[in-house]
Amino acid sequence: MGRGVKVAVIGGVFAVMVGGAGYGAYNIVSALDGGGGSGSAGTAKKSGPPDGDEVAETTEKFFTAWEKGDVATAASYTNNASVAGTLLTAYGEAAHITGVKITPSAATGTRVPFTVEAKVSYEGATKPLTYKSELTVVRGETTGRALVDWRPSVVHPRLKDGDTLVTEESQTPQIQAVGRNGTVLTKEKYPSLGPVLATLREKYGDKAGGTPGVELVVRHTAADAPDTPLLTLSEGEPGKLRTTLSATVQAAAEKAVQRYGESSVVAVKPSTGEVLAVANNRADGFNAAFQGRVAPGSTMKIITAAMLIDNGVTSMNGPAPCPDTATWQSQTFKNLTGMEPNEGATLANTFMRSCNTGFIKLIDEDPLTDSSLTEEAEERFGLGRDDWQTGVVSFDGSVPAVSGPDRAANAIGQGQVQMNPLNMASVTATAITGEFRQPYLVSPDLDGRRLATAEGLPRSTADQLRQMMRLTATQGTGAAAMSGLGGDIGAKTGSAEVDGNATSDSWFTGFRGDVAAAAMVQQGGHGGDAAGPIVADVLRAGG
Repeated sequence: MGRGVKVAVIGGVFAVMVGGAGYGAYNIVSALDGGGGSGSAGTAKKSGPPDGDEVAETTEKFFTAWEKGDVATAASYTNNASVAGTLLTAYGEAAHITGVKITPSAATGTRVPFTVEAKVSYEGATKPLTYKSELTVVRGETTGRALVDWRPSVVHPRLKDGDTLVTEESQTPQIQAVGRNGTVLTKEKYPSLGPVLATLREKYGDKAGGTPGVELVVRHTAADAPDTPLLTLSEGEPGKLRTTLSATVQAAAEKAVQRYGESSVVAVKPSTGEVLAVANNRADGFNAAFQGRVAPGSTMKIITAAMLIDNGVTSMNGPAPCPDTATWQSQTFKNLTGMEPNEGATLANTFMRSCNTGFIKLIDEDPLTDSSLTEEAEERFGLGRDDWQTGVVSFDGSVPAVSGPDRAANAIGQGQVQMNPLNMASVTATAITGEFRQPYLVSPDLDGRRLATAEGLPRSTADQLRQMMRLTATQGTGAAAMSGLGGDIGAKTGSAEVDGNATSDSWFTGFRGDVAAAAMVQQGGHGGDAAGPIVADVLRAGG
């Protein structure tokens, strides 16, 4: 596509409009005709998708105006001129991007990929900027013109609605995050840590001893969302931030979650609460390991079993019959297909086989009430009180007090219970030690945070839970996944049904020595199938 001689950008900014009318007057015309100005008088309005010639002509004119810094003209070739004009103006003025050269690739229908080469200059520092993006040409609804379908990602692929580009001195200095043994942790080597490191920088950058540099960043709409750095013009001096992460365990977690899409895992040190690893394999970059809010399935039975023991309903070797079905207030619950009923089962047997009906048959026993499971979760396991201070954004679980069928569903990790791998790794740590130690990623000594506290479990309860998890890992539903792991090991599996999904979410939590880990794989099937091998790999790396 011939481009001709490029016009130099004057003064390093885009001209919005020259003359008395101003850009505001242009916007009024644009708004009235549906975007992009009106067609020529007497020209019949076209319909249907733009053809190849129209795609080529529109992109040629849009790119030429963008290169020149002619915001008004570039915006006029889009179907949302006002919003396009605002972002394109920021591109030159706030982001200080100049010398723009755009090279389109071959169009695929109405979609046109392209490469942008430019430079960013700020207070004497200049760096080249290169990136790829794409646009789509559509038919204007009211004008019939071929127009660029406006998306912020046209300007840069990292931009979303409401975002803008800014080049300035960093709001917070860079950090050099290091693990517990001094290993430097970077998002390049540990991709899952990208969002975590960005949050750590936002929160602790001014406390880690560094000095700010100059960066081109994406500034997000949400006030609490940290900037996304795109290009560093001058480094400043990064401050060193010590974390609790283990480089070895983190590396294993990163590798393990790659087995399945939409998977997350967390490992903690039960004796201290320190987080050893956090990893996610998600297209959206969401830290589901810390912030997820989903049903945990039968891993919840650790808390339910503790409730039954603490309230004197039964014990590890006490009765917990496992019939084919159990009905609670008109709702019938079943076990996994193929599970043999066992009317003489003990709690340990029901736990290690993950029998739903065995737990549901016991939840109406005296002195249990609608709030008993909630009290156990909050008072013993430190869950659901919104007071965890991990060092980054996290969700500390929810076990609401409910009546009706959801009381039974909550007991087996369905209903209204919400958890994430961080919560379930902590549950395992509390179960095997008897002590609730709030998980954390950065020492509270750095900023004076007050870690959450909870009563913890009676020693006899913790001893029974630990033994039942050992049985599950060696003889029960977790045995296949934990096979080959030596030392003191334990586990609990879970499968959580989610409305609209054909396959259940896979959950698994376990321990080996002084490492506890929990994983979740969305639509991964049974707990031992997908999440189990992830946890086993992490525990193996934890030594």
